[in-house]
Amino acid sequence: MANLPPSHYPDIGSLGEDLVAQWLQSTGWLILHRRFSSRWGEIDIIAEYARNAEEAGEQGSKGTVGQLSTQHSLLAFVEVKTRSSGSWDTGGRSAITPQKQAKIWRTAEIFLAQYPEKADYSCRFDVAIVYCQRISKNLTGITANQEALATLSVPGYKFKLQEYILAAFDSSIDNG
Repeated sequence: MANLPPSHYPDIGSLGEDLVAQWLQSTGWLILHRRFSSRWGEIDIIAEYARNAEEAGEQGSKGTVGQLSTQHSLLAFVEVKTRSSGSWDTGGRSAITPQKQAKIWRTAEIFLAQYPEKADYSCRFDVAIVYCQRISKNLTGITANQEALATLSVPGYKFKLQEYILAAFDSSIDNG
């Protein structure tokens, strides 16, 4: 069998990011940016979640109905790791090195400098682990050994959001 050109294969990284973005939106997040780049690096997804006063743990809100202050908003800088079976880096977890974290922090600082209206938001750095499985035409059923948070199917492939790690590493961004 001849090897197919690279353009024949899907961009599994981009499809993994699509799955995570769809899942975040389904859970109430607004996707602000995909693949936000700076000279320091790239952040796969930047999402915002505006919590109401009850979710923020407050007894009431001083604003009018429908208005939320920035102290109730949360930004998530999300690194998505899409891997197939047998990947060398424990499903993507090993790829979040201290050097990678520093690049993400610097890129997040650039984002906040470009969008100063979001500089007072609470920030966290999340990691999404997506598993990509190639589906054989002869495969009649798929068995999952672990429950997925979300799934996405494209011709020949199945993607599973296997794990979403909240605040996966400490923030060094000084918002004050």
